[in-house]
Amino acid sequence: MIHWARLTWRTIKVGFKSLWLHRLRSLLTALGIIFGVCSVIVMLAVGEGASFEAQEQIRQLGSNNIIIRSVKPSEEQKLNVQRSFVSDYGLTYLDLSRLRDTIPGITVYAPARIIRERVFNATRSLEAEILGVVPWYPEIRNLRVTEGRFFTHLETEMSINVCVLNRTLGQALFPLSPPLGQLVRIGADYYRVIGIADSGGAGPNTGGTENTPRLGGQLYIPLTTAKNRFGEILVRRASGSFQAEKVQLHEVTIHVDDQDRVESVARLAEAVLERNRKKRDFEIVVPLELLRQAERTKQIFNTVLGAIAAISLLVGGIGIMNIMLASVTERTREIGIRRALGARRRDIVLQFLVETVILSGTGGIIGVGLGLLIPRLITYFSGMMTIVTPWGPLIAFSISGLIGVVFGLYPALRAAYMDPVEALRHE
Repeated sequence: MIHWARLTWRTIKVGFKSLWLHRLRSLLTALGIIFGVCSVIVMLAVGEGASFEAQEQIRQLGSNNIIIRSVKPSEEQKLNVQRSFVSDYGLTYLDLSRLRDTIPGITVYAPARIIRERVFNATRSLEAEILGVVPWYPEIRNLRVTEGRFFTHLETEMSINVCVLNRTLGQALFPLSPPLGQLVRIGADYYRVIGIADSGGAGPNTGGTENTPRLGGQLYIPLTTAKNRFGEILVRRASGSFQAEKVQLHEVTIHVDDQDRVESVARLAEAVLERNRKKRDFEIVVPLELLRQAERTKQIFNTVLGAIAAISLLVGGIGIMNIMLASVTERTREIGIRRALGARRRDIVLQFLVETVILSGTGGIIGVGLGLLIPRLITYFSGMMTIVTPWGPLIAFSISGLIGVVFGLYPALRAAYMDPVEALRHE
């Protein structure tokens, strides 16, 4: 056992010495493994970070929630170009009552109105989404109020002009002073700021009408205040055009007591609305389904990225085999001398396998180091979230070691099975 350990250690020393004599060639050979391992870790980290952000945004909508949104029918959009009277569509309070009376197992409803207006603070202004919501909206939509408070039931009943800004809007309107207690203006009305909320994905992503991009600034006011101040008919003027829409509710969030019943309740809600409405002017979003779809997409994404990175590792392995075959040809006479002095075939195999494993192992270690560093640089310079999971570097390094053995085995066997006499005659 001791003799075998000494022999192995001596073989490893010989392998290091042989690779050190051709340092540049060894480095260039290991680059394929280095970049392969690094690309595996970086691609998986980027994919994991992107998937995490997408799933977090979906989770903020609530896995027990069903979100029903008003959507302008396409035929309405076409007719609006030719006529100027009010376009009437979307969810109503009657729809909300029907859902509440028809479907069991629903514990909370959170209706909302969404208006796009410019919010002013002195000379500063920003176009924002004005959300008229109920006091329990933060609990059902996972909206976190970080400063101050949300409005109360009493303020909602009395239609008080109070508001909660999201952090994006607060920083834009009040860059030099704290916004709490300050006044902001929307149209001709002033609202007192009583709270600051996170600028996360808790709010809706559309204004309930068209597929316009979501605005960064959001402002929450009581639903009754929104109804009284803005009315049910929303008028928009832009570039000489005129558009008027009558929408009672832009969005209704339904909270189901049992997560297993979310999808069945969503189907029931769709059936109730379709039965009582003349046109399809709503859409139903089930965050639980989106979350499952995001998880499936993540698995596919990681598989594709892993396969692409594995190809680069395979190319690195082919490079190692190529160099080791050239090394065998160069050292034919050396192999013949070792065989003549009593070296067995397994000693020759071990010698060349040790060299390939050293190359792939060293490349794997350097690749893991770069793979851990580059995601941090991506996050630092681009702001993109990257997540390095423990199994990413482990799998990449294990594959690099396996590639060293697999692609080094053929050159080692070729060297071991050389005829010693012919090897000694080689020039």
